[in-house]
Amino acid sequence: MKVIWFVSLLLLVIAAVLLLVGQLGMLKGTAPTDLGVKEGRLKPPARTPNSVSSQANLYPDHPQNNYAAIPPLAYQGDSKAAMARLLSVVQAQPGTVIVSQTDTYIYAQSTTRLLRFTDDVEFWLDLSKQTIHVRSASRIGRKDFGVNRQRVETIRAQFNSN
Repeated sequence: MKVIWFVSLLLLVIAAVLLLVGQLGMLKGTAPTDLGVKEGRLKPPARTPNSVSSQANLYPDHPQNNYAAIPPLAYQGDSKAAMARLLSVVQAQPGTVIVSQTDTYIYAQSTTRLLRFTDDVEFWLDLSKQTIHVRSASRIGRKDFGVNRQRVETIRAQFNSN
């Protein structure tokens, strides 16, 4: 009985310390300095299973190619209207702030509420293919437990419903 009590207390202390560390911003990681579009490409997916990219197929030998692959966003009609609609959807995501934007690019940061993990999310409008490429990646950790994929699919569903 004492062992169960001790383990329970230990787990509670660990959880409290982790929450405090997160609230102090110590789990947000460092913002990448190499984001953006270079020669028609967003940054490659992470080398660990904690990112998704609609351009994963451009890196066929990448170790996370299959895990990271996700379709781009499709749109029809006016590209400016599509980007404005996307911007509105991204801004409405909880914990998400727009860091920079142009007519063809959006960079946002999404931060979780409790532990304050921060992920970097990019969208690039490919006018020639009438698609919007996306990359969403965790800054720290080896796994994302599907969070980046879920974020992009939520954005896709809201983008398509507007």
